[in-house]
Amino acid sequence: MPSARSLLLPTAAAVLLAVAGCGSSKSNGSTPSGASSGGTSTGGTSSGGTGALSAEAQSKATGDIPDNQVFLTFKDTAAGYSIQVPEGWARKGSGNDVTFQDKNNIAHVVIGKGALPSAAAAVAELRASSKTASSLQVGASQKLTAGGGPALKLSYSTVSAPNPVTGKRVQLIVDRYLYAKGGKKATIDLATAKGVDNVDAYKMMARSFKWQ
Repeated sequence: MPSARSLLLPTAAAVLLAVAGCGSSKSNGSTPSGASSGGTSTGGTSSGGTGALSAEAQSKATGDIPDNQVFLTFKDTAAGYSIQVPEGWARKGSGNDVTFQDKNNIAHVVIGKGALPSAAAAVAELRASSKTASSLQVGASQKLTAGGGPALKLSYSTVSAPNPVTGKRVQLIVDRYLYAKGGKKATIDLATAKGVDNVDAYKMMARSFKWQ
């Protein structure tokens, strides 16, 4: 098991602390590279909510998170939370809106104001804030305990428009986790391309979320 180590990020409020973690139930060998920033973009917030993630038709690279993946604890003191993310994933944004990505695997964290919504309200917000995602399909919801308190999980999927050259589409399968405490709400989208098994790794990441 790799030894723990610390890594300072450019932003003074955020710190990554290395920890060893288990990945998905499948392994493809090597640890993913975090050099790529392409693949999948985060959804918009045109209606004031957190939009669905949207796939990009030109991105075809996929990959399971391996069993020997090392995870880092990303801690942002200003935003008031921490979460474990795979080592080597590219990071964009900071504070209240940050994205970690490798290929079509993505973790998007948004911190805002509010209480934990009902399942019906969470689905309505997702649909209202994702009007451009015509292929949005919302699945089951589940109440659970995570992040030190009650939480809500939704599942949804989106399909990109056809690639103008190949005609191929990219379908994203996304688990959305909602946490709330003290008037603050966290929305975490954990996405992967259809056919890729990152269930165990994403469950671990969701359970690792903590309010600071």
